[in-house]
Amino acid sequence: MIRNAKGSVIRPEPLPESASHPVVTPLSPSVVYASETPDMLDAQYDGDLQGYTYGREGQPNADVVARRLDAMEGATGGVLTGSGMAAVSCALMGLLRAGDHVIGGSTLYGRSLRLMAEDLPRFGIDTTLADPGDLDAVAAAIRPETRMILVEVVSNPTLRVADMQGLARLCAERGILLAVDNTFTTPRAYQPFAHGADIVIHSVTKLLAGHSDVLLGYVVARDPALTERMRVFAVTAGLSPSPFDSWLAERGMLSFDLRFDRAQATAAALADHLAAHPGVARVLYPLHDSHPDQARARALLGAQGCNMVSFELLGGDRASANAFTRAADGLSFAPTLGDVGTTLSHPASSSHRGLPEADRLALGITEGFFRVSVGLEDADTLKGIFDHAISAATSERR
Repeated sequence: MIRNAKGSVIRPEPLPESASHPVVTPLSPSVVYASETPDMLDAQYDGDLQGYTYGREGQPNADVVARRLDAMEGATGGVLTGSGMAAVSCALMGLLRAGDHVIGGSTLYGRSLRLMAEDLPRFGIDTTLADPGDLDAVAAAIRPETRMILVEVVSNPTLRVADMQGLARLCAERGILLAVDNTFTTPRAYQPFAHGADIVIHSVTKLLAGHSDVLLGYVVARDPALTERMRVFAVTAGLSPSPFDSWLAERGMLSFDLRFDRAQATAAALADHLAAHPGVARVLYPLHDSHPDQARARALLGAQGCNMVSFELLGGDRASANAFTRAADGLSFAPTLGDVGTTLSHPASSSHRGLPEADRLALGITEGFFRVSVGLEDADTLKGIFDHAISAATSERR
């Protein structure tokens, strides 16, 4: 601190020098960075000097996480954003303009569907929804002004599997950008760039960070020029990530592989158990024999079925759904996924509550439909909890 006779000049001192270095990445909460001269600031903005200027334009903890995700996805220069939906918005609104047309998978996450159906048209961007597992339906929706197709590899929450090979081929033939939301599958199970995608999107909030204490997204394009356009949009729109959330996300990602493998193994065991339960009408797990897209899932994902299981209570209505969640002692009923603990989600009252009932039912989302994000609990413990909760739901119907 610089001092004079009247007191001190308010300026933080530099960190003490050290011959050693921290094992954990330091948290850098500053959103303002000082340069020595206007020439130096110009050099940073021009790219001649590496440095930070203002938090909305980038900060160290976010860059650390983005580099980790780049390595996982085989990408460079990815953009970390303040949420998964911010990343989706970067891809759609950062790259499309009035007069363009975009096709979205009809099984997209509820908020992505809302963005497609209600918000993009307000800005003159036309949208069409099509089943990403039906290549003919997607091809029929293409127009001369179609610029992008946005899909999830495995849909949220119905766990249907897109025809990724066919979509990549179709987009390459027609000169259309293929944007892939890889949140459910993660780079551990599927790498979109290796299969022809142009843009990859993640909600880092979910399994990547993995502790329900982070709100972050990530988006990157194969073409660096497209990534730069999305970065500029993120900066302009203020879709900035929190330094603290970024710091927490890096911590979570250090254990990602271990968490993924454990949760995936338990999810497969739980799916088998629920499929044999008399109180369950149907189970959806990508690699399960009963899944309608099992062959496609195995071709795309190999042995990686991931950690999500969806199921429907037999004869389920809202009363039995309430009874089920009340009796699922030890599990969190919450509209999220990817936590270290197993969470339950009821799409009809959360992610897809904004859809008309007929549209929800067309997707197979009834009042008895639940999505399960399997965590790190012992498989036998989870089976016991579900047996008890299903019994309670069955009793409610009698």
